[in-house]
Amino acid sequence: VLSEKLPELLDFPKDLASLELAAKVQLKSLAEEMQAINKGLEKVEQELTISENDGPVSEIFCKTLKGFLSGAEAEVRALTSLYSNVGRNADALALYFGEDPARCPFEQVVTTLHNFVKLFTRSHEENCKQLDLEKKKAQKEAEPEKAKGESENEKDELSHPIKELDISLQSQPQTASAK
Repeated sequence: VLSEKLPELLDFPKDLASLELAAKVQLKSLAEEMQAINKGLEKVEQELTISENDGPVSEIFCKTLKGFLSGAEAEVRALTSLYSNVGRNADALALYFGEDPARCPFEQVVTTLHNFVKLFTRSHEENCKQLDLEKKKAQKEAEPEKAKGESENEKDELSHPIKELDISLQSQPQTASAK
């Protein structure tokens, strides 16, 4: 039906090419990694606070740690923002396909979509093969009929001169000896 009515939709698997990779993403693992990164950052901040109390012995260490911490905090904020966007987009994807994000995890939605795309592609390929087979079968069936039709035409062409010859013989005036 799609190939007949909306053939432009047959290319939709190309738009979802990253589904296989997305199916491998575990949001729970990402959440655990985010927590580990935040805890690590908190430990660095605690280490900085402790080292500031050490006095002049830790001045270089404190200065280096402050430089690292300012860059790391910016990176963690950006990463946290990305993670939040991933979570919102995962929920939006589940809702778009009529699933409750609380009951149907992202991984399940993406895996289901990936399986659908694979089955759709396989089905479309099978339909194309079936159509080709039907066309070839129709051509093979048409060839003997075409050959049969051509041989009948040849017979007709050959019989016309004979009929004309018969007609011309019958229409000739009979001679006296023939009477």
